[in-house]
Amino acid sequence: MCSSMLINPIIVGFTRSLGASTLIAGGVTAAMNVCSLIFRPFAGQIVDKITKYKVAFIGSGLLVVATAGYAVATAPWMVVFFRIVHGFGFALSSICLATWFSSLLPRERMGAGMSYYGMMNALGMAVAPALGIWVYHQVNYRVAFLCSTAFSAVLLILIQFVINRGRPYQPRTQVTKKAAEPRFRIVQPKVIPIAIILMLLSIPYFATQSYIVEYVAARQLPVSSGSFFIIYAIILLVVRLVFKDYFDRVAFKWFLLIGSICNLIGMMGLTYLTNNWWMVLAAAGLAGGYGVMYSVCQATALLIAPLDEQGLANSTFYIGMDTGMILGPVIGGALFDALPLPTFYPALMITVPLTALVYLIFHRQLAVKAQNS
Repeated sequence: MCSSMLINPIIVGFTRSLGASTLIAGGVTAAMNVCSLIFRPFAGQIVDKITKYKVAFIGSGLLVVATAGYAVATAPWMVVFFRIVHGFGFALSSICLATWFSSLLPRERMGAGMSYYGMMNALGMAVAPALGIWVYHQVNYRVAFLCSTAFSAVLLILIQFVINRGRPYQPRTQVTKKAAEPRFRIVQPKVIPIAIILMLLSIPYFATQSYIVEYVAARQLPVSSGSFFIIYAIILLVVRLVFKDYFDRVAFKWFLLIGSICNLIGMMGLTYLTNNWWMVLAAAGLAGGYGVMYSVCQATALLIAPLDEQGLANSTFYIGMDTGMILGPVIGGALFDALPLPTFYPALMITVPLTALVYLIFHRQLAVKAQNS
């Protein structure tokens, strides 16, 4: 996560420094996420059929190539090429590592285990962007990209020390020839509702990630927008550590109810952002909402999917996250331009009843986790 998240806040500026317009630079930035989104279903199939170590090795190798490529790029088209390579590498690495990690966990401790995995994601998303911006300001873009390359190289080294190489799941019981025939699926059907719920919960967070600086500046609010994500990460780490044992005991519906309320509180805090206490409330709300539900949704996706489709379950889960990452800035930009700024977050609150609607439609399917755990 550090390898990829470090790049995001500086890639637009770097592309513009090579002569690209703001519009083209924005398209270059989105190229990685779009490529990752398109490739994820195929990555899920690959992870379920090939040793996890091999997939992680290829994925982290692509990350090394892409991040080192940014450091030597001299034209916008080169940045586009390496963004595409980065998208492939990120799709393979994120799905493979999550599936590999989950395969080492007891099923009855899936929630707590994936909470620890989510904590590492949160650390990467909080620390790496700040590091990338700091290195760019202190030195230059290319040295910042090499820092990302260093993270990718460390990943490549660390996977050598995992003893369990993550071989594909083989059922112990005999299956019929027809049942044993390989199936090609774009998504894991049981996980689709989880992916939609995660997408809806993530839209306010990624809209905030993209526009909080402009939102604070345009409303002339007396707060430090840069502190939002640091507060968010700290609160999220504390919440996950304190409540980790409850992830395997509490039914999904209760987590979703609490998470939806927390997301509402976060958006209310950002609506009434008149001082730093409202900033803390906003960060706490989104941490308790999207931040916690990220891990809960991922653990639930793995529990309701067959053991031989854990990679596909993770790829479906990440499709929901990728879609939220794309829609958040797009919807946020449309609202930012079209509505009075005080109504920006009240408009985003529509995602909460939509989340409830998805759950009501698929609640029988999502109740499986509560019964099994």
